[in-house]
Amino acid sequence: MIRLLVGLGNPGAEYEATRHNAGFWFIDEVARKLKVSLQPERSYFGLAARASTAGGPLWLLEPMTFMNLSGKSVAALARFFKIAPQEILVAHDELDLLPGQVKLKLGGSHAGHNGLKDIHAQLGSPDYWRLRLGIGHPGVKAEVVNYVLRKPAPDQREAIEQSIQQSLGVLDLLLAGEMERAMMKIHAKPPRPKPPRPEGPAGAPPTPESSS
Repeated sequence: MIRLLVGLGNPGAEYEATRHNAGFWFIDEVARKLKVSLQPERSYFGLAARASTAGGPLWLLEPMTFMNLSGKSVAALARFFKIAPQEILVAHDELDLLPGQVKLKLGGSHAGHNGLKDIHAQLGSPDYWRLRLGIGHPGVKAEVVNYVLRKPAPDQREAIEQSIQQSLGVLDLLLAGEMERAMMKIHAKPPRPKPPRPEGPAGAPPTPESSS
């Protein structure tokens, strides 16, 4: 089961609406859903909240260390409450997914994400859960830094917000430890709409079928 939900981002008003802060947007929505308020916690170098759930206490955390030192915050809280890596879920922006796409996975590499890189180092393990919120890729590696620190276009922001709402739909499963079910639900593709039936010109008689 998940005992700690972490959202990655950078502190400060100038970063609030940038792509790199998609993890913060997720945690803000979780806090709203669970009716808790994030408060500064100096011991954990971030904003934190404790929610009571059916499975026990759940911590929400937004590190205020800047992205590159996210692990300092995550490890401080996890060690104090004896939370194992497998009981942690980290929500973060994902370049390799389009805006609106979201994936859930356990472990794996940090793929160059500086926040994940520091969490790897501080926890001493890559075996924590990640909620990968797609933000798209600029297409050129040299543009990545500028891209993640810019605000997404309104349609992209809306798509990212929709992926966050989709993720909230599996929150109960995550907290219950039903990770496989959560993964299946979050990765399920929406049904394709049926194409409209073609209509002939108004008043035209139906075309007779050929017998050949």
